[in-house]
Amino acid sequence: MTMVEKNNKKNLPYFWDVVAFALVMGLITLLAWGSHQMAVPYTPGEQIPLSLDPVNLPLYALRTVLRMVAALVLSFAFTFIYATVAAKSRRAESILVPLLDILQSVPILGFLSITVTGFIALFPGNLLGVEMAAIFAIFTSQAWNMAFSFYQSLKSVPKELQEASTLFGLSSWQKFWKLEAPFATPNLIWNTMMSVSGGWFFVVASEAITVGKTAVTLPGIGSYVAQAIQTKNLSAIGFALLTMLIVILVYDQLLFRPLVAWAEKFKFELTESQDAAESWILTLFQRAHVLRNLVKGFADKWVVLIERLPKLPRRRHKFKENSILVIKIQGYTWYGILICGMSVGVWMLMSFVMSGVDHMEIVHVFMLGLITLTRVMVLLLLASLVWVPLGVIIGLNPRLATKVQPLAQFLAAFPANLFFPVAVFFLVRYRLSPEIWTAPLMILGTQWYILFNVIAGAAAIPTDLREAAKNLGLSGWRLWKHLLLPGIIPSLITGLITASGGTWNASIVAEVVSWGSTTITATGLGSYIAQWTEKGDYPHIVLGIAVMSLYVVFFNRFFWRRLYNMSQTRFRLD
Repeated sequence: MTMVEKNNKKNLPYFWDVVAFALVMGLITLLAWGSHQMAVPYTPGEQIPLSLDPVNLPLYALRTVLRMVAALVLSFAFTFIYATVAAKSRRAESILVPLLDILQSVPILGFLSITVTGFIALFPGNLLGVEMAAIFAIFTSQAWNMAFSFYQSLKSVPKELQEASTLFGLSSWQKFWKLEAPFATPNLIWNTMMSVSGGWFFVVASEAITVGKTAVTLPGIGSYVAQAIQTKNLSAIGFALLTMLIVILVYDQLLFRPLVAWAEKFKFELTESQDAAESWILTLFQRAHVLRNLVKGFADKWVVLIERLPKLPRRRHKFKENSILVIKIQGYTWYGILICGMSVGVWMLMSFVMSGVDHMEIVHVFMLGLITLTRVMVLLLLASLVWVPLGVIIGLNPRLATKVQPLAQFLAAFPANLFFPVAVFFLVRYRLSPEIWTAPLMILGTQWYILFNVIAGAAAIPTDLREAAKNLGLSGWRLWKHLLLPGIIPSLITGLITASGGTWNASIVAEVVSWGSTTITATGLGSYIAQWTEKGDYPHIVLGIAVMSLYVVFFNRFFWRRLYNMSQTRFRLD
């Protein structure tokens, strides 16, 4: 056989190409068909039929997955733009990072109460408006964690790599795609998994929307669960859980496990790990040489495009720097504008709130915030004691991580609402205090932010450093002190920041638990917001959300952020 014949035979599609092509086309067909179902005619106030027959669950699962995929695409776009600008510009950082703290603290019910009517107005006579409201609500449960992770990674790029990119004369655009984005990829993927699971946690609220007189139920697993809880249908809840487990296993195999295995090549290390993560999907597409060559062609064109981008011109002359006085004037002007803008915003907020709330109510709401704050801090401490050592063990063993990964995603995606029957039963049966025993429901979905970030931080510890610690005989506390803690602390603090905001958010769901006609309410800021949201009283809703945002921003700026800055200076592995 001649060389030309061998090359022609190599370029012919093989079995793996056929399988890969069929898989891709099947997914595209499902997405296209499901998307068409989301844009049907709809009149506000119209009841969308929803059945608890398990036969409908595959269709409901598809609708839910489509909403989550759309929200995930928006979250990636937001993350790459928002976090990059915050990490690159100090002045932008002074606005964007506190704003991200505020956005993270705004509960999903707060976004729904503001956006539902607007999205419906954008698409009159079409269900797409309500679908967009649900997608936006899921987006708000995903984007902030991903943005925090990407921002933290961009701020943690080793100095020697930054200096090397400068020596090679890379432009800002080239530096981002060749250094910063690849360096941030492993952490971003793990936080993306957590964000998707967080979207599952709030999918009930996003698909069964009730804000004042506006009540819309979209077909999906979340609305199916909400109706099953309302009708006390335990068998329907069981079918919903089984469907969720199957869906999570499917997208873990098709999406996240290939991404984790692919991200291994972006780890910052000199010695390659012997226990690399594996994925049969990644292997399939590596063997499908026709599709692989097609994708490689697009990738090569992308690289060429980046290479052809104009580089920043080197300065031939040393420009005169601004004097200290000019720099101070610029700083005072910038922060003066910020203070004026914040003052106007606070005045408008207070004017709106005071139109329906008196002064004593404001003091009462702040006291409710202190109660919820106590629950949040205690829960974060307890969750850290459990998940930090387990996260390190999992993160240091890629093969174990691939086995634990789908289970952790399922547990993180498990809606807290499904524990309400158990919580209500025990609270009523044993006359337990809701002030204490509803608190664990707040951390059920948010403790996984800690676990996933610790896993990502431990997995990112260079193999050569681990081998060096082993050769030096480090073990026990000495190993934690000199390697493991410095390696995971930046990721751990990022997880604590997002878990803190998520726990505040979850308090709205967890401080008011219902099962059928039985409702148990704990004292706190979350129950306050939930009750007034159900009534549609916007001054009280805005007051509760504003107080929650103040608590979250205050602790993020003066506690979590200080720890984060310390981790950047004292706990770096470069």
